Amino acid sequence: MSATPVTTSPAAVLERVSSAPTPKVNVNWLGIQPYTEIFDAMRAFTEARTPETADEIWLVEHPPVFTLGLAGNPAHLLNPDSDIPLVKVDRGGQITYHGPGQVVAYLMLDLRRRKLMVRELVQRIEQGVIETLASYNLETERKAGAPGIYVAETPAQHSHAGAKIAALGLKIRNGCSYHGVSLNVRMDLQPFLAINPCGYAGLETVDMATLGVMAGWNDVAQTLAENLTHHIGGQSAPAAQPQNGYASRLNGPTE
Repeated sequence: MSATPVTTSPAAVLERVSSAPTPKVNVNWLGIQPYTEIFDAMRAFTEARTPETADEIWLVEHPPVFTLGLAGNPAHLLNPDSDIPLVKVDRGGQITYHGPGQVVAYLMLDLRRRKLMVRELVQRIEQGVIETLASYNLETERKAGAPGIYVAETPAQHSHAGAKIAALGLKIRNGCSYHGVSLNVRMDLQPFLAINPCGYAGLETVDMATLGVMAGWNDVAQTLAENLTHHIGGQSAPAAQPQNGYASRLNGPTE
């Protein structure tokens, strides 16, 4: 299967927001970063931001780590003696895994300024992921009551229909979001067998490579960032290069 993006049908695209000026979104490529450092930076950014602070999307790749949501059940970690660290976090949802070969997009958004409710934001994030995968000829879908993106039933994807390929979890504080969405590109999927992904026993987790797409991390991250920016109603701002941006983020938001 070719990894070359194809044009998505207009019928698959959510209706654009009005043509009135909308807040820009700064896309920051942060490269490979320890989870706990990004977690601390997200909270610091959100705490320090003002009504004038620009919204940001952070594109990150993490070393292996399990994260457990605020109301998560530790029993969903099936192997407590794993060498992979477990970090308890303040997002919604249960347990998930982050690791090399996965694009994580953290969405630092002022929802009040964008006039977005949380449910609508979740739907827009999911649509951005669905269209990202569609650009690589992968058909995916939502599941009611189970945030994230799942492989759709098609003849080419039959053996992995229903498998999860992207996970989503958010935290809203003072009307602003942090955390975000992770998309599996080309990973070692074994760690997912050590958990009940997102709290669902036996749920298969796949990546784009499993479905025959040999796309690069940077290419998928760029496509995802563009789709997310479009669907949250933002104006694309120039993206930093992968090696830039992280140190300044630790010092608080950019005005």
